[in-house]
Amino acid sequence: MRVLFASLTQDGHFNPLTGIAKATQEAGHEVAFYTGSLYGPKLARMGVRHFPYVRATEVTAENINEIFPERTKLSGPRQISFDGRAFFADNVGRFFEDLREIRETFPFTVLVHDTGFFAAELAVRFLGVASVPVNVIGDIESAPDVPPMFFGFGYPRNRLDRAKHAAARYVSNTVVLRPAKLRYREILAEYGVPFDLRTVMTDVPYRVASAVIQTGTPSLDFPRRATNPKVRHVGALLPWRDPEGDRGTDVPLGGYRRRALISQGTIDTADFGKLIYPAVEALRDSGMQVVVSTGRQPAGPVRERIGAENVVVEEFLDFDAVLPASDVYVTNGGQGGVLMAISAGVPMVVAGLNEGKGDVNARLAYRGLAEDLRTERPRPEAIRAAVERVLADDAMRDRLAAARAELAALDPLAESVAVIESVGARQASSA
Repeated sequence: MRVLFASLTQDGHFNPLTGIAKATQEAGHEVAFYTGSLYGPKLARMGVRHFPYVRATEVTAENINEIFPERTKLSGPRQISFDGRAFFADNVGRFFEDLREIRETFPFTVLVHDTGFFAAELAVRFLGVASVPVNVIGDIESAPDVPPMFFGFGYPRNRLDRAKHAAARYVSNTVVLRPAKLRYREILAEYGVPFDLRTVMTDVPYRVASAVIQTGTPSLDFPRRATNPKVRHVGALLPWRDPEGDRGTDVPLGGYRRRALISQGTIDTADFGKLIYPAVEALRDSGMQVVVSTGRQPAGPVRERIGAENVVVEEFLDFDAVLPASDVYVTNGGQGGVLMAISAGVPMVVAGLNEGKGDVNARLAYRGLAEDLRTERPRPEAIRAAVERVLADDAMRDRLAAARAELAALDPLAESVAVIESVGARQASSA
């Protein structure tokens, strides 16, 4: 079986697919990966054939503000509206034309892709391949009993909540995501494919999928009255790690009794005044060791500005070593780091709203695995108080232990490969 993986050139979209791609290859299948040139070196180390973008625009954490300088001034629904068109819709036709060309030399039958890769609909219709989206955050399929995406809403507790969610769902579908849907409809029309503007944009991957690989477990998500039989929760999907590569910096605990780990992710790093600096200010006099990851940004200037003996600042950390040795994780809510924290049983203080992080954080709060500050810019005193609360919360640690055990019982890569093989077998039998 030939399987093509495809993703946007964003760490959160690409990295969770890498482990599945390597496991699929090791299961004896031919595997290639269509994504931006940024990830060429990693795919080469994996031994996976790389098809870089040819026609599509490569948008990365490094060039995002250069390509879209206006985005830096946006937040909340306005940024969601902008991202919907610029990231997810504009490239659809170019992605598809690249896929059509790839298939001439690599005749794949199964397309495994992140849920933001909307060219899958055209690939299913015109290339006759099967679509297997990989959802790397909570279940994004719309339903009347769960909150709409991108608002960071908690689970509805009463009639007022349900009315608020219904209104937000309507605004999201008809106003916020309308530019993306109009652009998507325009591109599909070029291929003679109709698109109903009443369609919820985040439902499109489910509509065209043969199966959906969902990271996490149902108990880490909001409960649903009805479940989609296409969706299979596989556990914590984490990136492929090069066994001989640089795993990042480990940080000895030294003489400190406790450690706080702080991260603002790898994309939202233009302004460390959002979370890193307030969190350091909150904890620098706590008596704890404070370890900061700056992601793709240079650590030197941050280290210079902070200048505290108990604060360690590094660009890339060995999260496999540092996180399990931490007592609390202060994060904006990137799903990869969140799953690592749950897998290590580390309580969290989360503060992030944009790029779907508000929805990740709302689920954590609902399940009692984190304290959600529900803001992009928390005050130092709010962070300090939240850290003190989670450190004293034995019930949260018990819930984390249960979630950790549930994740440990699953083999996410084997589960994912089984989904892909099942889809491939059905595809072959119908050919």
